[in-house]
Amino acid sequence: MVQTSWSGKRVVVTGGAGFVGSWVCERLLDLDAAVVCVDNYLTGDPGNVAHLCDRTLEVVETDVSEELDITGTVDAVLHLASPASPVHYLRYPLETMRVGSLGTVKALELAEAHGARFLLASTSEVYGDPLVHPQPEEYWGNVNPIGPRSVYDESKRFAEAVTTAYRRERDVDTAIVRIFNTYGPRMRLDDGRAIPAFMSQALADEPLTVAGDGSQTRSLCYVEDTVDGILALAASDHPGPVNVGGADELTMLELAERVRDLAGSRSPVEFVGLPADDPKVRRPDTTLAAEVLGWQQQVPLEEGLKRTLEWFAQSGRG
Repeated sequence: MVQTSWSGKRVVVTGGAGFVGSWVCERLLDLDAAVVCVDNYLTGDPGNVAHLCDRTLEVVETDVSEELDITGTVDAVLHLASPASPVHYLRYPLETMRVGSLGTVKALELAEAHGARFLLASTSEVYGDPLVHPQPEEYWGNVNPIGPRSVYDESKRFAEAVTTAYRRERDVDTAIVRIFNTYGPRMRLDDGRAIPAFMSQALADEPLTVAGDGSQTRSLCYVEDTVDGILALAASDHPGPVNVGGADELTMLELAERVRDLAGSRSPVEFVGLPADDPKVRRPDTTLAAEVLGWQQQVPLEEGLKRTLEWFAQSGRG
């Protein structure tokens, strides 16, 4: 995998108190970087980084869509700020579009001003409900531009476009990582995604609410592996986009049953309505990540699910 010395580097992480962002901050601190965690806590949680504040973590509470004024040296800007779950981006549609557009521009301008490496955390949602499977980076996607999910899908597609424009027109050193379904400790219980929902329901012996008939598929990646991919791309000189995600594709019904078995639960399965424009399949082609970053998934699904379930149980979130 691409390696670099982060020691002595000062890295700005927008959305640093979010689920993935907090893991990025922690890994950078472990690598002896100085980290500026920027968040307005719309969907981020101060508790995600509270255990890091006695280290070289600087926390800046601000909305990056309005202001991103970071003084001093900046060696890299990792732009992860955005609501990322359907519950949250449907609750905050305009905020989601602003952070994907205005927020991305402000983060790019910060990187440009400091001659810093810029990384955009994009998403598999740019592929929409894909007609090509698995999804390679060359696929342009199948997105409904006016559907309810479009506030997230199109904000990320715009973010990719403006990132590429800054690279072409202003010679900003940019990269785009497309993150597929990621799970692990620090997920919010109320974010509407399958794993926290299934785990909290299984731990309480409540019905597991499976959307549709449960035949839709996702490919899951443990958060530590996702962070490895993000930082490997940030450390490289590759512009992306590069897919980072799990290789093990399974249906949502299979996932619910797997979680129930791990929890030793008696929960029945209850089928509920399928959200609009919900993708039928989702699996990344990670050939490029392996070739240019030396990245591949390390944590098996069973192990990752066990770690996550233990965290929900121990934190009292189940």
